[in-house]
Amino acid sequence: MGNDLCILCLFTAMFVFIIIEMTTTALIVAAGAGVRFGQDKPKQYQLIGGVSLLRRSVMAFLHHPCIQEVRVVINPAHRALYEEAVAGLALGAPIEGGASRQDSVRLGLEALAKADQPPLMVMIHDAARPFVSAATIEAVHKALRQDQGALAARPVVDTLKHVQDELVTNTVARENLWHAQTPQAFPFGPILKAHQLAKGQNLTDDAAVAELAGLKVHVVMSDADNFKITTPDDQKRAERLVADLYPYVCTGIGLDVHRLVAGCVIHLGGLALEHDRALEGHSDADVVLHALTDALLGTLGAGDIGTFFPPSDPQWQGADSALFLRHAATMIAQADGMIAHVDIVIMCEAPRLAPHRVRMQNHIASLLGLAPRHVSVKATTTERLGFTGRGEGIAAQAIATVRYKE
Repeated sequence: MGNDLCILCLFTAMFVFIIIEMTTTALIVAAGAGVRFGQDKPKQYQLIGGVSLLRRSVMAFLHHPCIQEVRVVINPAHRALYEEAVAGLALGAPIEGGASRQDSVRLGLEALAKADQPPLMVMIHDAARPFVSAATIEAVHKALRQDQGALAARPVVDTLKHVQDELVTNTVARENLWHAQTPQAFPFGPILKAHQLAKGQNLTDDAAVAELAGLKVHVVMSDADNFKITTPDDQKRAERLVADLYPYVCTGIGLDVHRLVAGCVIHLGGLALEHDRALEGHSDADVVLHALTDALLGTLGAGDIGTFFPPSDPQWQGADSALFLRHAATMIAQADGMIAHVDIVIMCEAPRLAPHRVRMQNHIASLLGLAPRHVSVKATTTERLGFTGRGEGIAAQAIATVRYKE
């Protein structure tokens, strides 16, 4: 009987462990205004290496084996920026945040509580820490208990001074002092109750909320790159870090040509332009996006656009070529790649592309998740020489530079 009881207890413990493993939600806090960053939009939507801080933070958790769901808390005024930043990612609906970080986390937890099956555990992370490592997430998750929390942190190594009116008033002992970071993880029910009890107080992190409610919080050593991007200097550090993380540079070239035929709309660079001719092709015949897709695939050595979207397949009849470009970008992301820059030259006599160049540049940047400065679009004639000079067709050439981790 004793052995049977022990076996039952063991299986019960394993079952509880499996349940915990299967019900951890990551709550990404991205509702702040980022006023200290000094830019034209909140820092969580700024691009680092062509990818927004928010997208980097979300992706760190989205495919992590310890995390089963990712939700983001946002400022509703930033909904358009949010949709652009997370385009194509499998996320639940964003949650409307509050006036302070503490309010935003509480509102996020209350939204999770309304689900048919609320999580047993929650891991809370600041979107402004985009370089959190998989190892740090795993370590925080491993330290999590049903009655205790855990947070990522770094020990203080500098001498600390208390300063008043620009004068040192005291030296603070640094022993046993740590820099609190995120992610911070807690059992869902207790941290929800703790946040509701702490409503109206000005606490700067969730561990402080948990401590106030009497929860024990374990400290886990964080990765050195898990710093918070707050100032333009932090942004520069982040750009340098991205270059170090993606050291292998590959270049791809793409070239495409399509014949001009009777029509009234021409598709170039993702734009539909009124014209007295149209481009002939199986899809929308966008030579710009076709050339760029081939250039991106070239960095992978993956063949060309016809390899994945053969013109013999009727499902691509009249298709928007943005589908092809996004597919190539997704393949690069799955291969731990980062698109650094693309350069495009369009060769035609007409239509005149100068009035559309900036709009085309911005559209391609949006499709690839890049800053417009990382997309170059140029147009030229061939001095009426060749098929382009005779107005028989349009050609485009593209070069893509992609950085890979390995």
